[in-house]
Amino acid sequence: MSKARFRRFESSGLALMAGLGCLTFSAPAFAQEEDDPAAKEATGGEIIVTARRREERLVDVPIAVSSFSGEELAKSGALDVTEIAQAAPNVTLEPSRGTNSTLSAFIRGIGQQDPVSGFEQGVGIYLDDVYLNRPQAAVLDIYDVQRIEVLRGPQGTLYGRNTIGGAVKYVTKNLPLEPSFKMRGSLGSYKQADLVVTASTPLTDLIRVGGSVARLSRGGFGKNLTTGEENYNKDIWAGRASLELGGYGEPVLIKISGDYTKDNSNARGGHRLVTSFATDTPVLKNVYNTQGGLTDPKQYVEAYGFAINASADLSDSFTVKSISAWRKDSSASPIDFDALPAVDLDVPAYYKNEQLSQEFQLQYDNGGALQALVGFYYLTASADTQFDVRIFNVYAGLTAFTEADVDTDTWAMFGDFTLALTDRLSLSAGGRYTWDKRSASILRQNYLGGGSPVFGGAGIAYGSPSTDFTGSAVFKKFTPRVSLSFKPTPDHNIYGGFSQGFKGGGFDPRGVGVNAPTSNASGVPSDAEVADYLSFKPESVNSYEIGYKGNLMHGDLYVALAAFHMDYTDVQIPGSAGCTVGGLPTFCGIITNAGKAKIDGVELETNATLARDVAGAGDRITFAGSLGWINARYTEYIANIASVPTDVSKYRKIQNTPEWTGSGTLGYDTPMGPGELSLSGTVSFKSKTYQFEVPNPYLDQGAYALLDANIVYTAPGGRWSVGLHGKNLTNKRYKTSGYTFMATDALTGTLVEPLTSTLGTEGTLTAFYGNPRQVFVTASLAF
Repeated sequence: MSKARFRRFESSGLALMAGLGCLTFSAPAFAQEEDDPAAKEATGGEIIVTARRREERLVDVPIAVSSFSGEELAKSGALDVTEIAQAAPNVTLEPSRGTNSTLSAFIRGIGQQDPVSGFEQGVGIYLDDVYLNRPQAAVLDIYDVQRIEVLRGPQGTLYGRNTIGGAVKYVTKNLPLEPSFKMRGSLGSYKQADLVVTASTPLTDLIRVGGSVARLSRGGFGKNLTTGEENYNKDIWAGRASLELGGYGEPVLIKISGDYTKDNSNARGGHRLVTSFATDTPVLKNVYNTQGGLTDPKQYVEAYGFAINASADLSDSFTVKSISAWRKDSSASPIDFDALPAVDLDVPAYYKNEQLSQEFQLQYDNGGALQALVGFYYLTASADTQFDVRIFNVYAGLTAFTEADVDTDTWAMFGDFTLALTDRLSLSAGGRYTWDKRSASILRQNYLGGGSPVFGGAGIAYGSPSTDFTGSAVFKKFTPRVSLSFKPTPDHNIYGGFSQGFKGGGFDPRGVGVNAPTSNASGVPSDAEVADYLSFKPESVNSYEIGYKGNLMHGDLYVALAAFHMDYTDVQIPGSAGCTVGGLPTFCGIITNAGKAKIDGVELETNATLARDVAGAGDRITFAGSLGWINARYTEYIANIASVPTDVSKYRKIQNTPEWTGSGTLGYDTPMGPGELSLSGTVSFKSKTYQFEVPNPYLDQGAYALLDANIVYTAPGGRWSVGLHGKNLTNKRYKTSGYTFMATDALTGTLVEPLTSTLGTEGTLTAFYGNPRQVFVTASLAF
């Protein structure tokens, strides 16, 4: 791995951001970022959000956005960011296969499931407006959070990094003016024991310091019967610290922040769905148990970052903002695909990622007819992946080692303008020019007699590298956005709009593709041939949306309804399959720009106060609900069948996109003594979900519903609280992801019966499951 490059990133990144911080602080005039908007929530669903990089009522924003406040998340006992997908329509957020902290995110049928270097995310994850370039360590635990926003549809004219499917914004709390201290702890089933301690204090009238330390732990839902380790456990230390200057009425807010996460959870082992072929090992009864024997390297994830967010008023109308950030993470993942003690298909892997980004924004708002934002964004990042594919049962010590180092350099200019044509009608228009450069260095080498030396194996290199590629490509695109908003009254908004999304191409990091040339005059593929079969093109989407948002019944009812249509082209679909290279069985990458898809859908969200002052006691009954319907289908999917390009679109599905998603939460708040008692119950629902583009009756998850419930007592002023929370109370078993290397029909993709392994002798068909029933008590103390 290129360790020198990482050291260069660290030193140059810190120096750059320190310089930017000094530049911002020495500006002649300063601006304030308003007090955190979530604190300004009013009754009846009137919520202030920053989806368009400025404070607006949720009803005024002409895009589909869901907002979850920190208080709301605390009362529901939410543990990590994936839980918001239960309440946001047409959203899927899950830990990636075989991992605890890597995020697989899909919004409206667009996302990315493959976490290896070279594949960009389809959904952007933002931590305090800093884009997280890689999915590793992106399953963010919820603590010290002010709100989480989910924006559906392409984002690019308002955000630093263009994201083709949508964005998830995780916003932490600003520091208060007074000294504060808060503890929050949880104890529950499966030996859950969490503790979060948060403290802050002002140093002067203008300077505040504070931070949080979190210890998050839980025993396993099951056990690895081979190693004796707990399976699906949690073992995390995390922390955040910040220094704030200005704000709260002063003409400046500069926030200097850092965060750290160390995840020492055990490797997450999969559950075999079929009896093994060679040893007749039966299927285990407990879906959370596994028998995988791979233990080296020891699983860990370590991630940390540093950011400077600053804003300054240049005049009464102009505000300038700067967002500077450096982040780094490294992880080790021993993934036992076959989930058996034998080394039949074992994949130890290392991931190392680093990024440095800078964003500038200039905002204009004089309280008149025009509001505008223009910005510049720059990101340089490296994503390095190393992994073995060990199939010792096939041939003694047969290993395919891959190292894929992929660098990204990108910059963009973007702008968004809103013009009030009349007091009821406004026009918004924006555009983005994106320049992406992808540089890749990919090595693929076979070993015999053991694993590769990178993972401590004793294997001997066999033959020349099947791939030894170095190359780069540049992708450029202008993407526009326009919307028209009509407000017959201030509390009703009817809008329609068009936006375009774009995600750059790259090179298959797995090195050897199924379309690799098998021979030429020299017997060795040329650099141009290698670049051709490893490369994939950018993908793009044209998104059309119409919607309505309204505050009704004097603010007691909020309704948001959106309908959308998307034309999705050159869809990037990565994967891998068993193949033969150099006369040896191995695996090959399958990366293709499949063709075209059409995605139509409807989304409904509502918050309602159903009753107030029940029996004159000051009680309140509330309901929050969401419903999503989506019709996502391929209209063109070209596959090479017997070397003949063939359209197989009618046999393929869009993954991680259930047709129906929905949730409903009924809440009851009532005075109890001097405080308040809150009771709530939530039912969330997903229809059938396809884990891959090819339907698989073993891995695909049928329709299911989850039931959660909460009882929380809060003392006056929120000085202390105690709550009882239940998750998945019906103990539903549901699959979230899986692995398969089984023979399928080339045209339809259906499994060939009797089942036959395409990689390894035991057959790989393993699944990972969502959390079982959990019950825990949470208590907090603040002063």
